[in-house]
Amino acid sequence: MITIDKFNFAGKKAFVRVDFNVPLDANFNITDDTRIRAALPTLKKILADGGSLIIGSHLGRPKGVEDKYSLKHILGHVSKLLGVDVQFASDCASDEAAMKAAALQPGEALLLENLRFYAEEEGKPRGLADNATDEEKAAAKKDIKAKQIEFTKQLASYADVYVNDAFGTAHRAHASTALIADYFDAEHKMFGYLMQKEIDAVDKIMQDTARPFTAIIGGSKVSSKIIIIKNLLTKVDNLIIGGGMAFTFEKANGGKIGSSLCEDDMLNEAKEIMAIAKEKNVKLVIASDARIADSFSNDANVQIVKANEIPDGWSGLDIGTEGEKEFAEVIKASKTILWNGPVGVFEFDNFAHGSKAVADAIVDATKHGAFSLIGGGDSVACINKFGYANDVSYVSTGGGALLEFIEGKVLPGIKAIRGY
Repeated sequence: MITIDKFNFAGKKAFVRVDFNVPLDANFNITDDTRIRAALPTLKKILADGGSLIIGSHLGRPKGVEDKYSLKHILGHVSKLLGVDVQFASDCASDEAAMKAAALQPGEALLLENLRFYAEEEGKPRGLADNATDEEKAAAKKDIKAKQIEFTKQLASYADVYVNDAFGTAHRAHASTALIADYFDAEHKMFGYLMQKEIDAVDKIMQDTARPFTAIIGGSKVSSKIIIIKNLLTKVDNLIIGGGMAFTFEKANGGKIGSSLCEDDMLNEAKEIMAIAKEKNVKLVIASDARIADSFSNDANVQIVKANEIPDGWSGLDIGTEGEKEFAEVIKASKTILWNGPVGVFEFDNFAHGSKAVADAIVDATKHGAFSLIGGGDSVACINKFGYANDVSYVSTGGGALLEFIEGKVLPGIKAIRGY
């Protein structure tokens, strides 16, 4: 497999799939351009070599052509960051796009309109009636798959080289993230710098692991993290459970959790996880106390109690002071750290103490030689809120893609390039 460093793009047109799915305010101003900046090294390398760029991305989840999801809203900012007057194709799969791509000169760039304006990008039929028959659904699926092939061919026809730098969509077998790679030989398809860094970071924690290895898994629901938790139990030395999901474990152990979040249908799963951890000699850490509130508000009344003795009408919104010490002690003794999901309602400053304590401990461990990977939207938001993005080893741009990669799944966007 060729790497971007070893490829000379001089005189070549490169189709680069990026993830410019950035947040916009009501006036279409970008409120966080992290994803655009993350792709700049790849884009600038191609231009510096004397190549030309065809940039493809999605924005939001449109159900057709919707102006609020048009990439024209980010064109000016992309041009400014790239240092080039980026051209725009108002339809990604049109004669206009083909002509503009063909006319590109070395050092020039073209941004295609939102790829997801076409149902063919995702390969899923749109507009089916709720009462559609199985036959109608099958026919629609067959039709969209046939159209997806033509759509993919069209995108591939614009370029000599395909570069995937969109890790955030690597778990999707979409036209521009996976299928397009089949139209390029092994010497003309590759990962961009960002994609390769993401893969290397996950490979390091999952395959080249320095011990002890600690995973901090937070968030509200056990059900959304069950697969990753079970996979990690075969790899980690310590597993810290935080966030709302911790109370499902507390209840499974017979604890009193008041009005805290709990998935009653996951109690047996929680018991199974605890049993597997014991069997595999994994230290399972759940905070012994909780910071509780009498309403879901930053201004709620607060007290700290034992996590298994929460009174009726009160909910656990963060770990308590003892929990902070317990988590920090384990994290600081670790050499490999994965953090996915906050351990409290960090959006409320009064319930961000636990997540801040976790972040502080990760930063301290990193300073002392640990490798730390932060991934998942809320964890990244945490690290950014506390100003620690530059004090950990790696902050992933992937949400669902990162989780599935850690779960051990083969991601279509990665397999399309490296074959596995």
